[in-house]
Amino acid sequence: MADEQYDVVVVGSGGGGLCAAYTAAREGLRTLLIESTSVFGGTTAYSGGGMWFPTNAVLRRAGDDDTLDDARTYFQAVVGDRTPKDLQESYLCTGSTLIDYLEIDDAFAFEVLPWPDYFGDAPKARAGGRHIIPAPLDAEALGDLRLILRPPLGTDRLGLPLPSQITGGQALIGRFLLAAQAAGVTLRANTEFRDYLVEDGAVVGVVVSVEGDTRTIRATRGVIIAAGGFEQSAEMRTRFGVPGVVESSMGAPANTGLPIRAGIDIGADVDLMGEAWWSPGLTHPDGRSAFSLCFTGGVFVDVAGRRFVNESAPYDRLGREVITAMDDGTVTLPFWMIYDDREGLVPPVKASTQPMVEPDAYVDAGLWHTADTLAELAQKIGVDADTLEATVKRFNMFADSGVDEDFGRGSEPYDRAFTGGKSPMAPITKSPFHAAAFGLSDLGTKGGLRTDPNARVLDADSRVISGLYAAGNSMAAVSGTVYPGGGNPIGASMVFGFLAAKDARSR
Repeated sequence: MADEQYDVVVVGSGGGGLCAAYTAAREGLRTLLIESTSVFGGTTAYSGGGMWFPTNAVLRRAGDDDTLDDARTYFQAVVGDRTPKDLQESYLCTGSTLIDYLEIDDAFAFEVLPWPDYFGDAPKARAGGRHIIPAPLDAEALGDLRLILRPPLGTDRLGLPLPSQITGGQALIGRFLLAAQAAGVTLRANTEFRDYLVEDGAVVGVVVSVEGDTRTIRATRGVIIAAGGFEQSAEMRTRFGVPGVVESSMGAPANTGLPIRAGIDIGADVDLMGEAWWSPGLTHPDGRSAFSLCFTGGVFVDVAGRRFVNESAPYDRLGREVITAMDDGTVTLPFWMIYDDREGLVPPVKASTQPMVEPDAYVDAGLWHTADTLAELAQKIGVDADTLEATVKRFNMFADSGVDEDFGRGSEPYDRAFTGGKSPMAPITKSPFHAAAFGLSDLGTKGGLRTDPNARVLDADSRVISGLYAAGNSMAAVSGTVYPGGGNPIGASMVFGFLAAKDARSR
């Protein structure tokens, strides 16, 4: 006998989990959402909250003239055959439908944030992107729900005050919490997934732990797993060969992959298990290298003092270049950003998801160095002085001409997105010169349970495991080994959570 019974049990409370739970409840299903920690929102709550949904109504109202055929051409050009075409098609065609579905509810409001596609040279890439964000939300609108909303990273990690206005991923989760509560979803925190209930090969519920007590919960229509990836499990990262370390992941603290491991144990197939959503990370005094972007100057150098990458490339592409260089031994961690004094000691990093603390803390930790000459700076960071001087001289020549002959910095729209359309290459000429330590970060792993186009989990023979669904980073990513555009992870998470709930309703 089970301790409780619902139509649908959703595991995880990020964008995908909340979208699944809200949809299931709105479709008339008795729905329970469980979250292992004391707050709801998962990694989505740390994010910008962007969604990559081609041809959606929000874009259309703003004058967007994209077509689904163009979006398909772009997506398939960059993803290729790494994931099934029907899975790609399910994502591409459902995003706009999902926005129509959500906008019926007054809890939801969205706006356009132009954000270039991440492969600007691919066919049908759009310089303005296919990207929307949730509209900001006044904190007062959430009432007591604010207390159970996972706070932003600055609050969670550094103890900074909560902002008065809720934006980005915070706004997306806040709006879903309001809508889910109104739809009748039972939201239960501090409830840890332990295992699946399986009968005759079908998943019929979950085993959970609540304050150390084991409980069983039946789900007559299905269990939807949207509990993030396994980025916070050092054991699983090692087992599946995921580069980087737990401390430098931006994934929510409880994302240890237990539902994925339990899925493997009952015969579920997995894919992309060595993959993550990568980025360079500014290294902070607490030892974390946190996802960073919007570099308006500086160059990255390898162990020899040479540039090795387009520093303004989209963060996942840049992170993958770092991994390639690590694999061939030309980059070790930390690697260094070299920049001049035109903006002072603080590096030209305009967005670090973990806010910077006082500059002296970075200096005292040996993470930021300053010298009157490049040769002296090279000595401080352990690279060859002549090579570093030659590197900067060559880069300055490119900065003056506006053409990066080595790595094409500034050649794609994303490269220029944070410099007002101008070249992102700023000459390194004003002394003193500085170096800031960087590491490898990620936004979570992207390998997980393999699914069909309706988010139903498959076994190794591509047969559906009845009653089990997956979305978000618990699901093997529809985008395969690439990151097509800003908002792809959250967008796909929401789409497959939505499709899972719809399929569960039809069972």
